[in-house]
Amino acid sequence: MARRAKSNNMLEKLRDQHAQDTVNDRMETGSFPTVRKKPRRTDNRGGLKSRLLSSVLVTLMCALLGFAYMTQINNSKSTYETLDETELVRLLNESNTQITNLEQRKSQLTEQLNSLKSAADEQEQARKIAKQNEDTSGLISGRLPAKGSGITVRVSRGSTKVDASIMFNLIEELRNAGAEVIAINDVRVVASTYIQDADEGLIADGTTIKPTYVVKAIGNPQELSNAVDIAGGVGAQLQVKYGASVDVQSSDNIVIDEVHVATPNTYAKTAE
Repeated sequence: MARRAKSNNMLEKLRDQHAQDTVNDRMETGSFPTVRKKPRRTDNRGGLKSRLLSSVLVTLMCALLGFAYMTQINNSKSTYETLDETELVRLLNESNTQITNLEQRKSQLTEQLNSLKSAADEQEQARKIAKQNEDTSGLISGRLPAKGSGITVRVSRGSTKVDASIMFNLIEELRNAGAEVIAINDVRVVASTYIQDADEGLIADGTTIKPTYVVKAIGNPQELSNAVDIAGGVGAQLQVKYGASVDVQSSDNIVIDEVHVATPNTYAKTAE
């Protein structure tokens, strides 16, 4: 009886264990038997051999390079040591010839550089001269405004009408005294300027001007003033003959903004 009871207990335990294993093996539980990996055996002997071989190769290459370098130095020294006197003289002459050629080339390049600098300076000088000529031509022709030292002459209405001839004489006296730029009222005076009488005042280059006449002239103030105020000169004639008052003022900053618009020539052309 005891054996049968013990056998029944064993069967019950086996059934319980089987039931428990069935539950554990179901997918819903997420439990699976754990499988342990056996550690792999590592063998470092191959890596050690590779490192040793690399070190040997690097050492061998360094030794070969050092040997080649020393051989090259010895060969260079022995090359000149084995040359005879004639060959050494030839090498020296060749070196001197190369140096001479380089010096000649340097001289040629220096001459070219100096020529370029000289040409640039000449061009710059030519531009300056052209600019000066253009400015001078513009002032003489009345095309450009002007400023500088000079005088201002004011001629007021007198007892007798101031005519064109006396005003033209005033302009000519200023020109003879060295006036470089002249304007009368709003008219720039140029070489072709004319003055004629009008019922009211004067006509200068087609523009009617009325007293008081204001004449501005740029030049040496002292010489221009003397030309007007000289005894028996144009200033005295204006006062005595025409009863006009003449006022001359010197200044270091006479500004003449009036310009003359040149008309194209019909017949005259530049000669080449």
